[in-house]
Amino acid sequence: MVRSIQTETAALEWSVAERPRAGETSSGDRSLVRTLSGDVLVGVVDALGHGTEAAAAASKAIAVLERYAHEPLPSLVQRAHTELRGSRGAVMSLALFRPEEHAMTWLGVGNVEGMLISADPRSQPQRSLLVSRAGIVGSDLPKVNPWVVPLNVGDTLLFTTDGIRPGFADGLNLRDTTRQLADRILANFAKDTDDALVLVVRYLGDH
Repeated sequence: MVRSIQTETAALEWSVAERPRAGETSSGDRSLVRTLSGDVLVGVVDALGHGTEAAAAASKAIAVLERYAHEPLPSLVQRAHTELRGSRGAVMSLALFRPEEHAMTWLGVGNVEGMLISADPRSQPQRSLLVSRAGIVGSDLPKVNPWVVPLNVGDTLLFTTDGIRPGFADGLNLRDTTRQLADRILANFAKDTDDALVLVVRYLGDH
């Protein structure tokens, strides 16, 4: 089972492509995109392991993020940590787009990779990587500090779970739609041994 969608908000175009581990129907990899009075919260949760228990843990975490989406990112992580205690736990990366400020705040716990690719070929660096803190939401939560990065129209954020092999960003064409990018990464870099999810978000500016 492979799922792929593309959606556009006032400030973002975004797509998610995902599939469970080969031979299974439930995935512990989940994503979130939530509009908040002009700002947009996006995130990816990867519950440890795979199968129905991982799917249940990921669903709990996403429900918490949905419910408290208006709170600061560190508070969201703490709330998810409280909710996931006693479960297998999860890793996650979150980003809050602030179009009025042309900026994005992001943070991560664990190995959901985050990469921001600049639309300006002259930009240095061309790629900015999210510095995540080692830990597990629900079990071993580190202190998390959000980072703020400036945005230009056309900048593209990639969140990928560890079911996606390294090297997925090499050779990407940023003229492609977010759906084309997400589908191509999933098709070419997903592992058969794990759940896999790609979330691609393109900043369209303050409309």
